[in-house]
Amino acid sequence: MTTPDLPAAAIDAATAHLRDVLAIALEHGPGRRALVVYDTRTALSRALVAAYRRNLPEGPEARFIDFDAVAPQQVLDTFGTLAPQDLVVLVQSTNFRLDGFRLRVELFKLGLKVIEHVHLSRMPGAQGEHYVASLAYDPAYFRGVGHALKARIDRAARAEVHGGGEVLAFDSPFEGAKLNVGDYGAMHNVGGQFPIGEVFTEARDLEAVSGRAQIHVFGDTSYLVNRPAVPVTVIIERGRVVGAENVTPEFQEVLDIIRRDEGEVWVRELGFGMNRAFTRERRVDDIGTYERMCGIHLSLGAKHGVYAKPGFKRKDARYHIDVFVVTDAVYLDDERVYADGAWTVQ
Repeated sequence: MTTPDLPAAAIDAATAHLRDVLAIALEHGPGRRALVVYDTRTALSRALVAAYRRNLPEGPEARFIDFDAVAPQQVLDTFGTLAPQDLVVLVQSTNFRLDGFRLRVELFKLGLKVIEHVHLSRMPGAQGEHYVASLAYDPAYFRGVGHALKARIDRAARAEVHGGGEVLAFDSPFEGAKLNVGDYGAMHNVGGQFPIGEVFTEARDLEAVSGRAQIHVFGDTSYLVNRPAVPVTVIIERGRVVGAENVTPEFQEVLDIIRRDEGEVWVRELGFGMNRAFTRERRVDDIGTYERMCGIHLSLGAKHGVYAKPGFKRKDARYHIDVFVVTDAVYLDDERVYADGAWTVQ
């Protein structure tokens, strides 16, 4: 069944935001080709395709392929006609499957720039407008605050997250922070999954993490945002979740699955979400999109593909579950870097 289209104002906003993403973040300009592979199953996918058509008029430098109207091999063959630094945009209500072809990874191997919109069907109705708002690209904010946060994280000896009367302490320096702020100048790959807006790290010494944190949202077993009526409080000792209060059955299921398969529940990622379109109250259901929310998130489980740690074997580390912490203040050493729902560094 076809879902109602998004309002015209939302398509206008998507057009403006994606114009900035294309020009500033991806640096896609004349002389480079673009390929947009899309579906029309959802209102949000149709809105994004309409916005891309306005920014990338179909012709010698831009081609559009409806994924549901062609054979998968035709899509693969078209990728092969592109040259390094050309652009591929993927607009997916779910996620496209191409016979084991790991889309973004393989496209990066070809030297292509990539913008990936995925799981759009998880964000119906007004959530589609929240998603559109999250595509706004303010380079002064994302790059300025992002690099400032990274600099402070990289030199910090410790950190504290305060929220709801609880304190979670990281009594350790941090791994080199990674940026997802639309600044690809120092990166091998250009692009990724959108929306963007995050700086992330983890403690060098995972066992130096302890305290309590209130979880207002977590990713459930269906990769959807789950918001308990009352935040769940997790108790963390030596980097592991050892107890929890106000636990819902769904959160308990997450803990039980991790313990069943990994033995204990490690806390790994410390994420500094930067996307101001998402807040504690303004949410979307897709956890991978909401992960950019302006605030702190952690990951539960032993899996973190970016930071290798002694004693953590990739084949045994199965889970990386995002949980979002009630955040009133964040301190890096003695400097408060988060207040009133916003990052305060310049």
